Amino acid sequence: MSENQEKAPREPLFSKKNKRLMTDPIDNDNPVTLQVLGICSALAITVSIEQALVMTGSVFFVLGMGNIIISMLRNLIPSRIRIIVQLVVVAALVIIVNEVLKAYMPDIAEKLSVFVGLIITNCIIMGRFEAFAMGNKPWPSFLDAVGNTLGYGIVLVLVSLMREVFGAGKLFGFELFGDRIAKTGLYKYGYMDNNLIILAPFALFAVALIIWAQRARNKALIEDE
Repeated sequence: MSENQEKAPREPLFSKKNKRLMTDPIDNDNPVTLQVLGICSALAITVSIEQALVMTGSVFFVLGMGNIIISMLRNLIPSRIRIIVQLVVVAALVIIVNEVLKAYMPDIAEKLSVFVGLIITNCIIMGRFEAFAMGNKPWPSFLDAVGNTLGYGIVLVLVSLMREVFGAGKLFGFELFGDRIAKTGLYKYGYMDNNLIILAPFALFAVALIIWAQRARNKALIEDE
């Protein structure tokens, strides 16, 4: 490049395009409700908000760090073994998450059990590695991880909120309805904690409700189909 030739302006860190990487997966391109990815954990571990938040944090660490690593190595990874490399990266990060949870949050680690390990095969993570990180720079790849984790986490929290409150009558493990509150709220009219809500089938019903509400609010999602 000659000295007289002007350098191309650097794209702002939070340009309109970069902001969309974080906002689109929350609503218009949600990985769970629109792409129907990561649905297993949405059904299995959403019996409490605490578990949902820990799983979301775990996915954020794995996807965020993984996207950055894959993006930095994208020009060095032979095409024939790219999936193997991606699996090695995600497996190493999941091992770190699993060991940290066992060391500092053993009760949650026991409850999440195999579902932390199954992050290795989470379609959201492998999909973002292949579809985005392999073709973009580290910063946009990190923002893509932030957006997809937020979209994933919001669904998990909403589902777990319904299941924990109406299924167990608790929130973060604390009893919501004392005797006095129970007599003035839903319990006054005969409502009882329903253990069926804690079971996985209701989680599927809850996800369906979120999908319905999302599409009812945004008609463009239906028109695009």
